[in-house]
Amino acid sequence: MRMDVCQTVRRITGRKGRCIVQMVEIIRRKRDGETLPKAVWQYLIDGVVRGEIPDYQVSAFLMAIYFQGMNAEETVYLTEAMWHSGEVLDLSSIPGIKVDKHSTGGVGDKTTLIALPLAAACGVPIAKMSGRGLGHTGGTIDKLEAIPGFQTTLSKNDFLKQVREIGLAVVGQSEGLVPADKALYALRDVTATVESIPLIASSIMSKKLASGADAIVLDVKVGRGAFMPTLERARALAQAMIAIGERVGRKVHVLLTDMDEPLGRDVGNANEVKEAIEVLSGGGDKRLVDLTVAVAARMVLAAGGAGSDEEAREKVLTCRENGSALLKFEALIRAQGGDIRVIREPERFLPAARYEEEIRAERDGWVKAIDARLVGEAAMLSGAGRETKAKAIDLAAGIHLERLRGERVRAGEVLARLFAGSRPIPQVAVERLAEAFTIGDRAQDEKPLIYDIIDASSP
Repeated sequence: MRMDVCQTVRRITGRKGRCIVQMVEIIRRKRDGETLPKAVWQYLIDGVVRGEIPDYQVSAFLMAIYFQGMNAEETVYLTEAMWHSGEVLDLSSIPGIKVDKHSTGGVGDKTTLIALPLAAACGVPIAKMSGRGLGHTGGTIDKLEAIPGFQTTLSKNDFLKQVREIGLAVVGQSEGLVPADKALYALRDVTATVESIPLIASSIMSKKLASGADAIVLDVKVGRGAFMPTLERARALAQAMIAIGERVGRKVHVLLTDMDEPLGRDVGNANEVKEAIEVLSGGGDKRLVDLTVAVAARMVLAAGGAGSDEEAREKVLTCRENGSALLKFEALIRAQGGDIRVIREPERFLPAARYEEEIRAERDGWVKAIDARLVGEAAMLSGAGRETKAKAIDLAAGIHLERLRGERVRAGEVLARLFAGSRPIPQVAVERLAEAFTIGDRAQDEKPLIYDIIDASSP
């Protein structure tokens, strides 16, 4: 197979000799805006995974993509090559249409902890691989590890068995899954090429496809606290991922959702588990409830569990109101070795904070805006996030927002509280959180939470 690819590359480039020599010609062609055939993308990914193409050549190629872009066909070729660059999970032993869910990351985004039990309670089989947080955005695996005893690593057989038995499992991403993406992302991160939409789409979709799901629901965040700062770029990313799904036979649904302000009232790992339990118990902030219900409803629809958006939504709301979604979350915790007492007494059994700082309003008024990025940075500086993958996090660290956008506040009242468990909260974190709040003289109009929901049938 590899020799066939190399021969094809030689034919395309018109050069002979060692296969690695062809990389110079491939870089030149992409630099000049040419469309590259499937064999070239396969050759590239093979070489990256084997370590046979020098980093400087891969970096030059990534920069050529950044400036020249990739067409839809090339994006599919790259996705397919990355998808099959390592382990591919086979979910065929699990009955039904398996649905995966992914968020592009945000501040206070505990959607997975809520939407998955909601959808699973409606009968959707979910075999979920999640990641850890990096920078100002949180990671699902870190949040689950705030639950005492919760195991985020399972053998493949135990993982599949658990989904067959209770309909839901959530584990850390396998190291053998899509090794090409890890190698490429490491170079994108240090060469200022992360923002390329085709590269982002290929990265996300290759991991979702390797995870084996039949259908994928994507929550693409838009705004200050998100990776996609504008609705235009977020929509372009969504359409690229839907197009990949169409080409490889997967149903892809995308929600474009706001991340100018944090989602819910809590940011941090133990904090967000507690808030997830609150929502699954029938309470919680309205925006957080609305989003998680919308995501879960799309998962039900993608799994064929409802004939319309409205029917799917009604099913999800019923599972929340009758307690079956909370019981599903409890079943997940029990199955993966966690302490189920956190469901009834989260304050007692989740990691507790030793340090606390308050942010108070300097004037009367209304909360006009809460900058999600600044809130996320304040949480990270307090210990709730990590600047590098190797850094340990403080599971008790985080933020509770006493006031949200649109709520009235008087001078001296608490706007937010900062928490930490392992060390005092640095002053820079307090200052960053205070800077996140803008107080105005008038109440603000309600801001859209979900900008759009699109799939292959959308115009």
